[in-house]
Amino acid sequence: MESAHAGLVRQPRRANRLAGRGLRRRPQGRRARPAGSPGRSPLRPPAGPGYGRSVSAARFVTDSSLDYLARRLRFLGYDVLTLEGARLEEVLAAGRRLGRVVLTLSARRPRRWADVSAVGVVRGDEAGAVRKLAATYAPAGPPFSRCGECNTALEPRQAFEAHGEVPGPVLRRAPLLHYCPGCGKWYWEGSHVRRIRAWLERALGRPLSPSPPAEGE
Repeated sequence: MESAHAGLVRQPRRANRLAGRGLRRRPQGRRARPAGSPGRSPLRPPAGPGYGRSVSAARFVTDSSLDYLARRLRFLGYDVLTLEGARLEEVLAAGRRLGRVVLTLSARRPRRWADVSAVGVVRGDEAGAVRKLAATYAPAGPPFSRCGECNTALEPRQAFEAHGEVPGPVLRRAPLLHYCPGCGKWYWEGSHVRRIRAWLERALGRPLSPSPPAEGE
């Protein structure tokens, strides 16, 4: 977008030393579950190639070394926070504090951050990373619904509201624009969006669902 201003490893279960205490009897062949315990988590990879099925919407955090990937994920509708100049430990701390999944190029996993969800990314393979993440996590919104620059959700606005900030020809052919309340950029459908859409579709190996206009030129 241009601006108008210019893997998990399943851990083995441990034996329950309290088995048989305070558990309700269930028919033979079914495992007993403590009263009040939650059922299975809905956070599971989708069975098919489409994202957003049987998974919870994910929120990510990363550093500036993955800024290109972060922008592509935002175009796809993902909530991705970038911490400029942050060290790995600072990104992990933010992931724990904010409940976000960490995206990192580093293979290091300090023990003190073992409880933080993190996904390793191969340097230079942004398309592969987008494909992997889209197969496991659901986006926060539809494609081109977030600002690629600052990650803020875009708001629909009438063209007359952008008078003086967006070129006249754009206002005449696009009565509905989108505005970022975070950084003040205006977005609309245009050639750059078509190029980004083509890149995402090649990475995913499937067409994107329809989305609202979102391009700044």
